[in-house]
Amino acid sequence: YLLIFNFFLSFRWLVIAVGLVRAYLAKGSYHSLYYSIEKPLKFFQTGALLEVGVAAFPSIVPSSVVLTAFQVMSRVFLTWAVTHSVKEVQTEDSVLLFVVAWTVTEIIRYSFYTFSLLNHLPYLIKWARYTLFIVLYPMGVSGELLTIYAALPFVRQSGLYSISLPNKYNFSFDYYTFLILVMISYIPIFPQLYFHMLHQRRKVLSHTEEHKKSE
Repeated sequence: YLLIFNFFLSFRWLVIAVGLVRAYLAKGSYHSLYYSIEKPLKFFQTGALLEVGVAAFPSIVPSSVVLTAFQVMSRVFLTWAVTHSVKEVQTEDSVLLFVVAWTVTEIIRYSFYTFSLLNHLPYLIKWARYTLFIVLYPMGVSGELLTIYAALPFVRQSGLYSISLPNKYNFSFDYYTFLILVMISYIPIFPQLYFHMLHQRRKVLSHTEEHKKSE
């Protein structure tokens, strides 16, 4: 059961990867590739909300509940509240930037879990899991921030999701300001996640190297 579950999580991102490659080969350009994977991205990323609950059971998916919740919620937010809601940003290259980063990261992550369950984890996958994030994390975050930034003028002009006073609830909400606060929140959160992974990398790969030397 655990093997099938983790394989499925890896397979769903393979579907998106294949969709991107096929669209690129057909168009001969990387611009506006978002439309080729829009539906599966929305479906799979929304379905990822289930992972937050599953993460509470380490034997199924050995991930931190807090980190998983932050990662999933931020991606769902980017998928629906920004990219879907502000259609003008869907042609931005920054969207492709975070989609590619998400896709490669998740294929590697769940391949790692799958092979670990089989007790036959290739060193290449372990190395990729704890090394490629050095590039993929900043790449994904850059794409997310650039996409939110590109959405700001359109949100401000349209008043998207904003609530003005007066109203019967005596409550106001400015989505434009909220998006700016979301961008600012990356400043304290991203370094924590990044340095956590760097610590894990040193811990896991150094242990592997020591184990090899002892053999």
